[in-house]
Amino acid sequence: MLSWRPVWRSTARVWGVSIDSTESMNHLFLTVAAVLVASALCSGSEAALFSVSAIRVRQLAQSNSPAALALLRIQENMSRPIATIVILNNIANIVGSIMVGRIAAQVLGDQWLGIFSGVLTFLVILFAEIVPKTLGERYAERISLLVARPVLALAFLLGPLIGLIELLTTPLTKGDNRPITNEAEIALLATLGRRAGVIEEDESEMILRIFKLNDLTAGDLMTPRVRMSYLRQDDTLASVQEAVMGSQHSRLVVIGDSVDDVVGVAYKDELLAALVRGEGERRVGELVHPIQFLPESVRADNLLRHFQGSRQHLAVVVDEFGGVAGVVSLEDVLEVITGEIVDETDQVVDLQEQARQDGAKLPTL
Repeated sequence: MLSWRPVWRSTARVWGVSIDSTESMNHLFLTVAAVLVASALCSGSEAALFSVSAIRVRQLAQSNSPAALALLRIQENMSRPIATIVILNNIANIVGSIMVGRIAAQVLGDQWLGIFSGVLTFLVILFAEIVPKTLGERYAERISLLVARPVLALAFLLGPLIGLIELLTTPLTKGDNRPITNEAEIALLATLGRRAGVIEEDESEMILRIFKLNDLTAGDLMTPRVRMSYLRQDDTLASVQEAVMGSQHSRLVVIGDSVDDVVGVAYKDELLAALVRGEGERRVGELVHPIQFLPESVRADNLLRHFQGSRQHLAVVVDEFGGVAGVVSLEDVLEVITGEIVDETDQVVDLQEQARQDGAKLPTL
């Protein structure tokens, strides 16, 4: 049986390569492979940790899995784990390159060192950077869970060195942390989810509508005073019976001498119950309940919390001069999220739009 070593030596002599033994060449190949693998692990881990969603990490951590909890710790303070990976990656690249260069000079000779360096550079770019970072981004969750605990352990071991690096770099890198997400990203995800069929169209629209709450105010949602239904406190129940029975509102504003003199709110069911009992001579003011007054500038999201806290569904909106600008209800706020809510008694779908049309028809003085 022929040995392959003389053949290898003969081939090496043909190409002008000075090789003492095949063990030296094997040593070179193993060293190059070790450098590439070490650098690839660092690059892939770094890409995975940066690519995994922070929201997904918190969701995984709810399972109390050790790997998920370790990943959550990394997400909460990325500087030390990433510094650990960067240190290891640079050690692999710098120290490994020095070792590979020294072995290559001994094995291949100076005449082949330049070509070998070019080939090694190409291999590092391809197999230690591009490929592992692409895989790290594509399989971010799986890879992050695999490397989370080892990275934390290495960060602990390199703690003194990392602490020194942080001391030197903190003045240059300090600043506010990047938020987990924002309205624009959530709106985009809702749109993409609807297109992909992950969420329903009505769910996507409702998510997008919710973001309008902090963009609208009570002045935008209110029913203007020109369309406001009200009763006078000095009127008897018998005199307002037809108005009460014909009203499409369950709550009616009660005023004193003028529309700007709001004294409270009367409930339609209580007024009708009193009429059924034969109490037609009672004054409307006797059945009045307190009502809240809010400025036009209050935002819709705060308005919703106000209605929840006060357990009232109607409020009077006042302008900057203290005059009554209109009324706003809980239903007005909910319609921002759900769209117009119309029941069988509603004669006008959008009172705000109707008021603007009525105002445009009034002659100018």
